Amino acid sequence: MSAATKADLCDTLELLETLVERKTFGRMHYFVPYEKQAKFLALGAVKRERLLMAANRVGKTETGAFEAACHLTGNYPQHWRGKRFDHPIKMWVCGETSIVTRDVCQTKLCGEPGVEGLLGTGMIPREAFVDRPSLARGITDAYDTIHVKHATGGVSVARFKSYEQGRTKFQGEGLDAIWFDEEPSLELYSEGLTRIGDRNGIAWMTFTPLNGPTAVVLRYVDEPSPDRIMISMTLDDVPPDGHLSAATKKEMEASYLPHQREARTKGIPMLGSGRIFTATEESICEPAIEHVPAYWGKLWGIDPGISHPFGAVLMLWDRDNDCLHVHHAYRVSDALPIQHAYAMKQVGAGVPVAYPKDATDRDMGSGVPLAAQYKRHGLMMLPDFAKWPDGSVSTEAGILEMQERLLSGRLKVARHLSEWLEEYRMYHRKDGQIVKMRDDLMSATRVAVMARRFARNVPLGAVAGRPVNEQKIADGVDFDLFAT
Repeated sequence: MSAATKADLCDTLELLETLVERKTFGRMHYFVPYEKQAKFLALGAVKRERLLMAANRVGKTETGAFEAACHLTGNYPQHWRGKRFDHPIKMWVCGETSIVTRDVCQTKLCGEPGVEGLLGTGMIPREAFVDRPSLARGITDAYDTIHVKHATGGVSVARFKSYEQGRTKFQGEGLDAIWFDEEPSLELYSEGLTRIGDRNGIAWMTFTPLNGPTAVVLRYVDEPSPDRIMISMTLDDVPPDGHLSAATKKEMEASYLPHQREARTKGIPMLGSGRIFTATEESICEPAIEHVPAYWGKLWGIDPGISHPFGAVLMLWDRDNDCLHVHHAYRVSDALPIQHAYAMKQVGAGVPVAYPKDATDRDMGSGVPLAAQYKRHGLMMLPDFAKWPDGSVSTEAGILEMQERLLSGRLKVARHLSEWLEEYRMYHRKDGQIVKMRDDLMSATRVAVMARRFARNVPLGAVAGRPVNEQKIADGVDFDLFAT
């Protein structure tokens, strides 16, 4: 072997060793969030409080640790769209007990406890630590405080807390950020929020809702606030090429106790009798319908976004079997009617649109009813708002109709419509009343169910009317009798 070849091999080996070391002691640089994780991180820019309520083993703690490392170091990746601190920060990292905080949060952030050579194998890079972390009293290898170099040249400080320490340990200093891994009591959560109150700080939680509809959970699902947001993440939100294979997901689901299965696989709190729809997702989900029969009826149902997100659902009606299929769902915040109309027309420009009564009210800004605005932008709006054949507009009748259809297999939803399913899981009552929060697609579906008699056998697509290359058939006939 020539000297030049040996030199090349040595250079290659040195490069590989450098890459291995960087990946081992700089994990945050290699973390690529899944879609739901990225959405959760991005919302930190506009929401003071966030909850990632997720299934087991989908990477919720990993996501929380990644955000903590970004803020502590000030080294934000190129894809970062969340909150940014342009100065060293003070933060708390909180878990259920001191041992759990050490084994989970501390390990994710710093590396394996008690092994000096593995400091820096967590999300915080090894070179970012300032000196050795200070140890907590009474718990072997548990850290009390870590100091981290910030990109601006200063030093960030993070302290580890546990819920078992009680409220008095959650008082004192002001904070820029606080991360709760696993669910705290409302008392401790409120105390934590007090710590970030005067520093324009942020708080985020990552947990699986095994305790059901607790006060903390209901704060997110029952109490709307512009400062607060919840993101749900299920096993299905881990993509096929992610860290969980399809076989592993099935094994995990089969291993859970029946009463905990939804919480552990879908991140759904056990809402009990408050839950409105009781049909299982497995019984209502179906593969996306790729070839829609021409003779099936089509109808849009919408829930206009006035003080909440806009929701639209495209319903297919198989009249022969009296089965409704939720084929497409669209939900968006802070957009205009022209944008809503454009998105809907890309899917079904010639499909009639059903809408609720409040869409006929005059818009406070333009003075023009929303229904008229959507018609102006090219949607095929029905002549009047959705109502039952007897002229009533009962919401409870719509819910009852949906429930009966769901339980009898006559209302199906495409499995990939994750936002629709997310609302379905959380749709519930409080004190007998429907909680009007994150229900935009449920309301749009109910409107479509109510007005299904107005569904028409029109083709889907971005151009209203029949496709250009479709064969002409007899007038008054909705489908080609001789089509194969």
